[in-house]
Amino acid sequence: MHPPKPRLFHISEQPGISIFAPRPSPSNFDNITADVVFAISDQLLHNYLLPRDCPRVTFYTGPYTTATDKQKFIGNTTASHIVAVESGWYQQIKKTTLYCYEFMPDDFMLIDECAGYYVSYKPALPIAVTVIDDIMATLLSRDIELRFMPSLTEIADAVRNSSLQFSLIRMRNAKG
Repeated sequence: MHPPKPRLFHISEQPGISIFAPRPSPSNFDNITADVVFAISDQLLHNYLLPRDCPRVTFYTGPYTTATDKQKFIGNTTASHIVAVESGWYQQIKKTTLYCYEFMPDDFMLIDECAGYYVSYKPALPIAVTVIDDIMATLLSRDIELRFMPSLTEIADAVRNSSLQFSLIRMRNAKG
């Protein structure tokens, strides 16, 4: 018996995309051998419900997370995931509209379970699109804690060196 296929999505600030053509991967993955279409699983969709260029540190506990790291980074929150963004992005987050495109999972394969990344070597047609015009309300409707911080540098370094599951996204845009 195979596990159920996940719901897969692509978030964009561009409306009306009718087909997603494979493109070069923006990051190096040893198991990507050609141009691809990226998708994110529903479980980790919150990592991408922000303006494209917004730097963020996202993390959650995994099977090897220590009790010390859980207490230090997660604390007593009941949320399963943490999304930390720079305070300076607050206004941009409030005014950005996102488009959440859903794909059939059939042609996609998992390449990074921790980040929820899937890829397809074939063009992907969206089966649905949802307009997200209130990013914060959408984020807060999910099982996450949204943290605004003056800087992400220290938390990114600490999370990177912890036992947590994490993604550091668009950190090249982070303020020092």
